[in-house]
Amino acid sequence: MTADHTDIRIGTIAQATEGVNYLRQIIPHGFESFELSFPPDLEGMDLNALASDVKACLDEFGNTAVISSLGVYGNPLQDEKAVHAWETLIDRAPAFGCDLVCGFTGRIADKPIPESLPAFKRVFGELAKRAAGKGIRLAFENCDMGGTWEYGNWNIAHSPHAWEMMFHELPDANLGLEWEPCHQMNSLVDPLPQLRKWVHKIVHLHGKDATVLHDVVREYGIRGGKTYVYHRTPGFGDSNWTDIISMLRLGGFKGAIDIEGWHDPVYRDALEMTGQVHALNYLKQCRGGDCVPNPT
Repeated sequence: MTADHTDIRIGTIAQATEGVNYLRQIIPHGFESFELSFPPDLEGMDLNALASDVKACLDEFGNTAVISSLGVYGNPLQDEKAVHAWETLIDRAPAFGCDLVCGFTGRIADKPIPESLPAFKRVFGELAKRAAGKGIRLAFENCDMGGTWEYGNWNIAHSPHAWEMMFHELPDANLGLEWEPCHQMNSLVDPLPQLRKWVHKIVHLHGKDATVLHDVVREYGIRGGKTYVYHRTPGFGDSNWTDIISMLRLGGFKGAIDIEGWHDPVYRDALEMTGQVHALNYLKQCRGGDCVPNPT
């Protein structure tokens, strides 16, 4: 058996609106996977043409990279266009060579999380059935989008208590989580015990980290009007990604960690791709470095 790392690929998020020109420029850096992120309503998108272009682009580079997932981050609990976007991406995912669609659950605006559960069960119950019939999995990102348990406008899937309630309502095997440590650290949650407990439901990761300013937390708390956490590109934050990847493998995870850039306060703008390529190489080292075949 050839030694490789295709069980856990390291890639990045690419905006579908950029087309394949963006992919063509960055594949040579060594990215192994891409989540294609779409507008919440798919406005202006020709998915058939894009899928064809993406396939040709990946073929051009010897299929060293794959499309890990399609992403759409709207509010399907209150926006029919967002529901249609999920339906469309579920239907078109095979054309991109992937079986995973990721996004926000949505939320009933400014209501406590439990009040969104009936709508969540109705909307994603139907989407889960549609997806299962096509061999597609669905995953929910763990970003709070500025929301709390009591209030918010986008996503209920940002705390383990909410996950317990969601998967109680919909225990479908093709529903899971799109997880990253950053969003948990933003809430001062230790991500590693959470990962160990929930790895069985995690099907995709966003590669994003955080730096928590504990001195600010001690002096001002998290609602004192002072910045207490920075979102970081992996390799510049507080997380031990060697432990994260080890825990993923121990839990049987197979999939991709796709870097979510455009958040780092230092490696941004003209240094954006510098930061992302550093993160790519850092995560590959945390994965174990180059694969070395065992003696025969």
